[in-house]
Amino acid sequence: MSDKVHVESYEKEDLKRDLSNRHIQMIAIGGAIGTGLFYGSSWAISQGGPAILLMYLIVGIAIYFIMRALGEMAVEEPVSGTYVSYANRYIHRFAGFLSGWNAFIFLIATSAADLNALGKYVQFWFPNIPVWVSALAVVVIMFTINIIGVSIYGETEFWLSLIKVTAIVFMIIFGALMIIFGVGNHGNPVGVGNLVNHGGFFSTGMNGFILSIVMVAFAFGGVENLGFAAGEAKNVKTTIPKAVNAVFWRIMIFYVGAIFILVTIFPWNTAGSKGSPFVEIFTKMNIPAAASIMNLVVISAVLSAVNSSIFANTRTFYNLALQKNAPAILGKVNRKNIPFAGVILVFASMLFGVLMNFLMPEKVFSLFASVTVFGLICNWSAILISHLKFRKIKIKNNEVDKLTYKMPFYPYSNYFGLFFMAVVIVCMAFLPDERMSLVVSAVWVVIVFIAYKFYTKKETVKDTANDTDIANDPLEDFGG
Repeated sequence: MSDKVHVESYEKEDLKRDLSNRHIQMIAIGGAIGTGLFYGSSWAISQGGPAILLMYLIVGIAIYFIMRALGEMAVEEPVSGTYVSYANRYIHRFAGFLSGWNAFIFLIATSAADLNALGKYVQFWFPNIPVWVSALAVVVIMFTINIIGVSIYGETEFWLSLIKVTAIVFMIIFGALMIIFGVGNHGNPVGVGNLVNHGGFFSTGMNGFILSIVMVAFAFGGVENLGFAAGEAKNVKTTIPKAVNAVFWRIMIFYVGAIFILVTIFPWNTAGSKGSPFVEIFTKMNIPAAASIMNLVVISAVLSAVNSSIFANTRTFYNLALQKNAPAILGKVNRKNIPFAGVILVFASMLFGVLMNFLMPEKVFSLFASVTVFGLICNWSAILISHLKFRKIKIKNNEVDKLTYKMPFYPYSNYFGLFFMAVVIVCMAFLPDERMSLVVSAVWVVIVFIAYKFYTKKETVKDTANDTDIANDPLEDFGG
C-alpha cells in the first residue's frame, strides 16, 4: 500500500485563459498600490513618524512571503478560487467556507469605503454632486466592463495601474531632485534632516511605531488578488512567478520609496496638514494643475480597486459554488465563460455600498476601512496555513523536488507571516477606532459558522433522502 497522502483534486473550471503576461504584471502592480497609499499615508505617518519607513519595510517583507506562499500553490494548482480553494482543501471545509464568505462582508466594506473615497475626490471638481451619485455611476461602469469578458477587465486594469505607477514614479523622481539638488525649493537641497530633526526617527515612541502596523497593513490590502488571475492566465508557470517575484521590488519602490520622499521633504508632523502630501510635492515643483492631476490619479486608483474587487469576488463566489459551499447557480458561466451570476451578486453587494454612502456618507470610510483589516488578516493567514499543509503533504509524498516555484525559508517565513498577523490583531485591540471592527468581525464569524452548520446539515438531510452514505460532520473529521 502506498504511503502517499491523497489530496482532493482542485475544482474543474470553465473559465477562459485570456489574461496575458502584460495583464498579469499590471494586475500585480494594481494590487500592490492600493488606495491606502494615497488615502491613508498621512494617517500612517502621523501615527509612526519617520519610523513608518521601517514599518513599511517590515510589512512589505511579510507580504512578500505571503505572496510567495500563494504563488507556489497557484503554479501547482491554478484555480480562480485561489486561497479560498486552498483553505477548503488543505485546512478544513469551514476554513474555505469562512474565507469565501468573508469575501462577501469584505466586498461590502471595501467597496463602500472605496466608493466613498471616490465620491469625495469627484467633489473636488464637482462639489454639488452627492457621493452616492458618483458611487452608483462607477459601479454601473465597472459592472459592464466585467460582464464583457476577462480580457477587457485585464486591459482596463492595465491602463488604470499604469496611471498610478506613472504618478508615483514622477513623484519619487521630483522628490529626489528636491532632496538632493533643491529643485522646487529655491535651489536649497532639502537633505534628510526631517528624518531626525522633529523628535528623532522614532518620534512617536515605540507605541506609535508598533500601532502604525494596522494602517500599513490596510495599505497593502488587495495584493493577494493576484492569485485570482491564476485561473485565467495564459501561461501560469511563467506569468505568476514573474508577477509574484516583482511584488517585493514594487513594494520597495512604490511604498517605501514614496513614503521616504514624503517624510524626508516634509516634517512628519505636518505631512498632509495642507492636503495630500502627494499634491504638495507636485505643487512645489510648479507643475500646473498639480491638485487636479493627483486627484485624477487617486480616482484611477479607486477605479482600479473597484474593478479588481469585482473580478476577485466574482471568482471567489464561482469557486465556492464548485466546492458546494455556495448555491450552484454561482458556479454557472455564460457564453463568454464569465460567471454571470457571481457578477450579479457582486453588483448587488456594491449597490449596498452605494446605499450606505447615501445614508451616512461622512462615516462610511472610517467605519468600513477598519473592518477590511480583519478580512485581510483572515485571507493572508489562510494562505500561510494552507501552504504549511500543502508543503507538508509534498514532503510526505516526496514531491518537493517537482515544485517549480518554491517558497523561500519554509517554514520560518510562514511563521514570520503568522506572527505579523497576530501583532496586527493585538494592535487593533489597542486602537479605539479599530476595536469596534474586531467586535463586528467576531459577530460575523459566528454568523458564518451558524450558516455553515445549517448548510452542511441540509446536505446531510439531502443525502439521507437520496439513500447515500452519510459523512460525518467535517468539523469532527478534520485531521483524520
